[in-house]
Amino acid sequence: MLDKRFSQRGLLLVFFILLLDIMGIAIIVPVLPSYLRELTGAEIGEAAIDGGWLLLVYSAMQFLFAPLIGNLSDRFGRRPVLLASVLTFGIDNLICALATSYWMLFIGRVLAGVSGASFGTASAFIADVSDDSNRARNFGLIGIAFGAGFALGPVVGGLLGELGPRVPFFGAAGLSFLNFAFACFLLPETLDTANRRRFEWRRANPLGALRQMREYRGIGWVCLVFFLLWLAHAVYPAVWSFVSSHRYGWSEGQIGLSLGIFGVGGAFVMAVVLPSVVSKLGERRTATLGLAFTALGMAGYAAAWQGWMVYVVIVATALESLAEPPLRSIASANVPPSAQGELQGALTSISSATTIFGPLLFTQVFAHFAGPTAAYAFSGAPYAMAACLVAAALAIFLLRVRPARRAISERAASRPTEA
Repeated sequence: MLDKRFSQRGLLLVFFILLLDIMGIAIIVPVLPSYLRELTGAEIGEAAIDGGWLLLVYSAMQFLFAPLIGNLSDRFGRRPVLLASVLTFGIDNLICALATSYWMLFIGRVLAGVSGASFGTASAFIADVSDDSNRARNFGLIGIAFGAGFALGPVVGGLLGELGPRVPFFGAAGLSFLNFAFACFLLPETLDTANRRRFEWRRANPLGALRQMREYRGIGWVCLVFFLLWLAHAVYPAVWSFVSSHRYGWSEGQIGLSLGIFGVGGAFVMAVVLPSVVSKLGERRTATLGLAFTALGMAGYAAAWQGWMVYVVIVATALESLAEPPLRSIASANVPPSAQGELQGALTSISSATTIFGPLLFTQVFAHFAGPTAAYAFSGAPYAMAACLVAAALAIFLLRVRPARRAISERAASRPTEA
């Protein structure tokens, strides 16, 4: 492991890589409808369908390429993979800014999905520089970056969008190239040569990576918990705006404000609350607390029949953000250093799969219970379903996931490596 000074510098740089990448994704959200209409000449309904395909291909590329990128980082190290991903993301946004057809934009989003699969490599970097005393807290940096990035990105994108619908893409490209320049000079390598392993194509795909995880006792159950948790979380981007508009009559500004407060609350919990809770309760109890508050929060959104209640639920259940970092830490502690990239790549593929299927599931549930032909009108039904998914995840975690083992089995630890 790196010495403390280099570890702290590396963590700070990876945090900014994640933050700027997430801002680069979120910065284009406010202008995407107008940009698609300008680019294709389509009406708003057709533009929404075009935007849906862009989201689908982005998630599909992450699903397919995350294990490949994770395995490459286990073979060649974290630094070159992260640098290549950041540079690719900048090129993608430049292509989108200069696009003259929908297919150029489509190609750009394909590249964005491939480069976005580097989130797993960033997680493996964090695992490399962490130990038992700070692993869960360090993984909390991912949540802080997501919360802050999705809170700041749309605001910056809206301001830049006043200058033209292509300007936010140029802004996202600029952030990525700046990110790349700093990382070239300051980002250290964290995977020792002795801990690198041979690259194998059979493991560098979603199914192969998930099958490989079965080698490590208990990881399969943790992956199932993650799948259910992330599938439930897909309810937010899928129907938050639709439920808010239909149920409360909120405007776009009110919807954006509610999402911003949600993101800020999550970032605050990760930065301020998580370290002290983990130190007092430990990883397992912290994960249990986070899952319980997630289920309560989603049940609260389902039951909130007036708009002001949504803000009460956001504040009262903000501790739901405690769930993911200790879960990542528990998973990370049960695989050897040579497989951290593979593990995080597998988790990224699971996350991407839920972003593909989750919106399809929850929008169908919303349409069934909120449409004009609904036998029983209940626009909160998607949140109720999500709460059930998290409750199942909590039950599996308590019954099947054992406390993290700090020593890897001799068979796993003695696996041959290749410099």
